[in-house]
Amino acid sequence: MEKIDAIDLKILTCLQKDGSISQRDLADQIGLSQNACWRRLQRLNASGVIRGTSTAIDLTALGFDLIVFVMVRTRHHSKEWADQFRAHVERLPEVTDFYRIGGDWDYLIKVTTRGMSGYDAFYQKLITNFDLATVTGFFSMEAILNNRAVDLGRLK
Repeated sequence: MEKIDAIDLKILTCLQKDGSISQRDLADQIGLSQNACWRRLQRLNASGVIRGTSTAIDLTALGFDLIVFVMVRTRHHSKEWADQFRAHVERLPEVTDFYRIGGDWDYLIKVTTRGMSGYDAFYQKLITNFDLATVTGFFSMEAILNNRAVDLGRLK
């Protein structure tokens, strides 16, 4: 892991709150010169601690009104099958998050789509050409916490 100090944690905390903050404002908030801030940002990017920036979008405003957490159990556990399944799922545009998990289920897939018909279309694509033991969906009724910033103060 990259050696992270208290100043780096301050930078990362500010960026989690507002990834579009200017370098000047970030340097001011952290108490660094712009050059020192820039060097730290370059190091954090080069080491992979920072993996880009993104913009939070209200997907409901764009008609994506259904979030489904899809649980998948499979009968197959070979590397070849898993690689094929991963590539298949990654190609489905409705998938926003995808995890291999432990416990009773093998995979958790977060799907964002337009209504039940959109989910049904996704489901049909998901199961095409794959022998899955069980697929079930949990439908989100309300996002209580979504993309919450991680409390980096816990690293101290």
